[in-house]
Amino acid sequence: MRRFYKSPEVGAQAGGWQVSLDGRALKTQAGRSQIVPTRALAEAIAAEWDAQGEELDPATFPMRDMVDYAIDQVAPDMDAAVVAVLPYGDTDTLCYRAADGESFRARQDEAWEPILSATEAREGVRFVRASGVLHAPQPVATRERLNARLATFDPFTLVAVHNMAAINASLCIALAALEDDVDLDALFGAANLEEDWQAIQWGWDGDALARRDSRLAGFKLAAELARLVRQPD
Repeated sequence: MRRFYKSPEVGAQAGGWQVSLDGRALKTQAGRSQIVPTRALAEAIAAEWDAQGEELDPATFPMRDMVDYAIDQVAPDMDAAVVAVLPYGDTDTLCYRAADGESFRARQDEAWEPILSATEAREGVRFVRASGVLHAPQPVATRERLNARLATFDPFTLVAVHNMAAINASLCIALAALEDDVDLDALFGAANLEEDWQAIQWGWDGDALARRDSRLAGFKLAAELARLVRQPD
């Protein structure tokens, strides 16, 4: 599709902020008003439209796509959205370690235990650590507490948390990414520890490295969505 507008504009609306293209307010892909909670988030969407050339590239609207999903799919059924995120805590990668004595186990403990322990302290939960790949269910109280925590999020933050948890197979990593001044590269490196360990042993594969870069970019984009939602106007 050819570019059909001169420039995007951001304006205040009832309940938030909305981007307009030459005076026409944007809607979501499902036809709902694309109203977001902060000016910073609206400006990020506007920047995607402003960066387009003569031809629009649908692949270069990732922030818009996450926002549309939050409005169209998550907001109408928040309970279902919470249920979709919760399993990433019950099977959190950080809880599954190599057997005692294996060389990789020390690296896991060093990288994962601080994140897991900080999550326990911050969220008031307890996670079961396990050796191997067999499922070790988390305590009922932990699942209930995490469910309650996720239920406090707005639709946009919940989309961000879901995406970050899915990319890293870890709800703990996703929740840690919401903290102020967090090192996102270090968090992703911790979640990607096993793959990086294998690459160190056997060398980097070009396709695998490209996938890693893509996943890291998606993780950072989701974290940016969560940050923009919290940005004061």
